[in-house]
Amino acid sequence: MAKQIQKEIQAGVESWISLGNRRPHLSIILVGDNPASHTYVRKKIRAASAVGICSEIILKPKDVSQEELLDITDQLNMDPRVSGILVQLPLPDHVDERTVCNGIAPEKDVDGFHIVNVGRLCLDQHSLIPATASAVWEIIKRTGIETFGKNVVVAGRSKNVGMPIAMLLHTDGEHERPGGDATVTIAHRYTPKEQLKTHTQLADIIIVAAGIPKLLTSDMVKEGAAVIDVGINYVHDPVTGKTKLVGDVDFEESGHQPMVYPSSSIMVLNETKHTGTQAYCLSLVLKKKKEETPRTLVLQYIVGTEARIRNRRENTLLSSQVVIPAVPARDGASREEVWLSM
Repeated sequence: MAKQIQKEIQAGVESWISLGNRRPHLSIILVGDNPASHTYVRKKIRAASAVGICSEIILKPKDVSQEELLDITDQLNMDPRVSGILVQLPLPDHVDERTVCNGIAPEKDVDGFHIVNVGRLCLDQHSLIPATASAVWEIIKRTGIETFGKNVVVAGRSKNVGMPIAMLLHTDGEHERPGGDATVTIAHRYTPKEQLKTHTQLADIIIVAAGIPKLLTSDMVKEGAAVIDVGINYVHDPVTGKTKLVGDVDFEESGHQPMVYPSSSIMVLNETKHTGTQAYCLSLVLKKKKEETPRTLVLQYIVGTEARIRNRRENTLLSSQVVIPAVPARDGASREEVWLSM
C-alpha cells in the first residue's frame, strides 16, 4: 500500500510540474542532536526525493532561541519556493512547541499542527491533517474496512495522533471533509485496564496509539476485529541485548498481524504535494503587491485564488475588505489581516 501511495504522489507531482508549475519544496526545521529526530528527518528527505519533491534541512543547535525559530518560520512562510514546512518534534524544553507550530502559515503546515488546521479538522472542514492520522485513514479506506455505524476504540489521546484519528472516524460522512460515521471511544493511559478491555471486546476497529508496549493482548480483541497499531516504543531486547522498536499491541499473543502500511512520512509528502498550488498562489500575491507597497508582507492564509496577508509594520489597510481588526503582532507592532482578490 505504501508503494502505491508513493507512486500516486509521484504521478501527481509530475503532472503538476508538466503544467508549468514549480516543483513542490519541503523545508524541515531540525533542532538539536536527538538521534531519533535525525533518523526520522533523513527518512523524510529520502522519501521526498523518491517522489520528486525538493527538500532541505534547516539545522539549528539545541540552544536556539524560540524567537530565532519564529524568524525562520516567518522567512519560510514568505518564500514562494517553499510549499510545505515541518518542524521536527520534540523541541528543547525552553521552546514552546505550540507557539512555533503556530508560527507556520496554516497552508504550509504539512504536519497539520497549526491551530487553524486543528480547528478546521474539528469542524469537519478541509484542512491539512496530521500525518499519522492521515495514514490510519488511508489504511481504513484502501483496505475496505467498514466504519459506518461501527464501534471504534482509539487508545491514545495525543493532539497529534489519537485525537485527530478519533475526529476523522466519528464525523459525518456527508460533511465538507467526510468522516467515518463511527461510534468512537477514546481511551488513554489512565483508563483502567479492565475498562479498556470491556470497550475493546465490543469494538469492530481498534486503533492503538498510546505509547505503551503490550497494551493490547489477544483476550481484549473479538474475532474479526481490525487492529491498527501506530504505537512507537523502544524496549530492551533480552535476546540481542539491544534496543528494539515495538508497537502497543502484543502481536505474538493477540494473533493479529500489524496493519500499518503507509508511513507517516509518506502522508507528509502527500500534504506537501497538495500545498504546491497554494505556494504558487503566494508567489502571485507577492508579485502583484510588489509595486503597490514597500511594506514587508507575511503570508497568513491562501485559499484558492485569494490570499490573506499581514502588514507587520503599521495599521495601513492593503485592501478595503477587512477580515478582523488590527491585533498586536508578535514583534510588538500592529497588523491587519485582509483579503486580496486575485
